Amino acid sequence: MLQLHYHPGNASLAPHMLLRELGLPFELLLVDREANAHKSAEYLRLNPNGQIPVLVDGDLVVYETAAILLHLCDQHPGAGFAPALGSADRARFYQWMMWMTNTLQAALMVYFYPERWLDEASPGLDARRVELGQRAEAKVAAMLGIVEAELARHGGPWLLGERFSALDPFLLMLGRWTRNHTRPARDLPRLGAHLRAALARPAVQQTFEVEGLAHPWI
Repeated sequence: MLQLHYHPGNASLAPHMLLRELGLPFELLLVDREANAHKSAEYLRLNPNGQIPVLVDGDLVVYETAAILLHLCDQHPGAGFAPALGSADRARFYQWMMWMTNTLQAALMVYFYPERWLDEASPGLDARRVELGQRAEAKVAAMLGIVEAELARHGGPWLLGERFSALDPFLLMLGRWTRNHTRPARDLPRLGAHLRAALARPAVQQTFEVEGLAHPWI
């Protein structure tokens, strides 16, 4: 049986949603961040980066959210959560998957953890942490505008147009992470509609409820 190592609301949320969309049997294994379980020797044997999530599929261990989503799509092509190999839509699927993990999610990591990019021994750390977080938030806002423009270009409701794909749980997760921003994803007309439509899906609602995530969800 598949095993997903997760922590509520973390980067494991998108794979968790996709597993429920696929209707696959799987085991959820909580990684207690408060107890630093993601830095334990046992967990580091699965993911030497000490980050969540990890998917165990038999003898195969996969980490990185985007890689897990792609693996699940490849293992279950008939489910239709990724376009056909070699198609133009598949290229766009790859483009947005890589953009979300390498660009949008990376900027959100700077917003949440600015101290990782700063020298804690230098003076003025608190002020620089605030400044870096604010600059990251501004960059994220501009990136959300790119998604808004894409949804406006083709009319949505999903990132690839009329077709729901593995991109959409990923976008919902990242959009949720902006809920305390000055300009959250939910406030953009088309992106907000996308997030609400994704939240209305039964598998998504079940995921949020199982993880015990507090309202508002976005």
